[in-house]
Amino acid sequence: MKSIFVIENQNNSDMNQTLKTLVASVFVLFLLISFKSGQKKITIYSIGDSTMCDFSPSYLSQFGGENYPIRGWMQMMPEFFNEQVEIQNAARSGRSSKSFRTEGHWKPVIEKIKAGDYVFIMFGANDQKPDTARHTDPESSYRENLLNYINETKAKGAHPVLFTSLVRRRFDKAGKLVDTYGEYVNAVRKLGKETNVPVIDLNQKSADLVTKYGPEESKKLFLYIEPGKFSKLPEGKKDDSHLCVFGATEIARLAAQGLKEIKSPLAAYLK
Repeated sequence: MKSIFVIENQNNSDMNQTLKTLVASVFVLFLLISFKSGQKKITIYSIGDSTMCDFSPSYLSQFGGENYPIRGWMQMMPEFFNEQVEIQNAARSGRSSKSFRTEGHWKPVIEKIKAGDYVFIMFGANDQKPDTARHTDPESSYRENLLNYINETKAKGAHPVLFTSLVRRRFDKAGKLVDTYGEYVNAVRKLGKETNVPVIDLNQKSADLVTKYGPEESKKLFLYIEPGKFSKLPEGKKDDSHLCVFGATEIARLAAQGLKEIKSPLAAYLK
């Protein structure tokens, strides 16, 4: 009888120890989950043009049809960040550094920005357009517009990051990629140095990528649509400025790489 009693006591002791271990494990797990859920999310706001913006299903349906493949590179960036980063992509198709503000797109963004947030800034493609509503001069009004976005972002305690514009797929007869931005790209690089604001040179990075693919294969990065694929585009489409899903993803990958290269704190949140 004594031995049976000892065995029963031992079994009860083992069960109690197992229960304590289980309770402790559940408690630790609860603490980890609570800590993770309590961590403050970092918000990235982005302002720019169609090479950066989100394209809604209604837009895709209107201009091409279901599964129309146009994308802005910032639309693909959530794939590269973990769940602690929230992206608010405010970029708009057709806007320049001037019209983005004058049309009222900047106001709701700057009103929401909090200390510690980030603002990705990329204009240039539409600043080259001749119409007075969008055109800017790279050495004066373009620089001034970017500087205003920078200063207003800093005033909110947030962190601006400048991006140079993506290259257009334009090769000369010798198969060499042609620069179509000129001083607009240089203006961003100079302003970054002058204001101590980090610059991710997507112009150079995208140029390297397009050059690597070459005149023919680089079409897969842009919006090249075969005739008959979409009912609204019976003759197809050849667009050397805008990105397809694959191209936008590759540019987003270059942007993520750029965050690591400039040693941005955001790099810690990349997958």
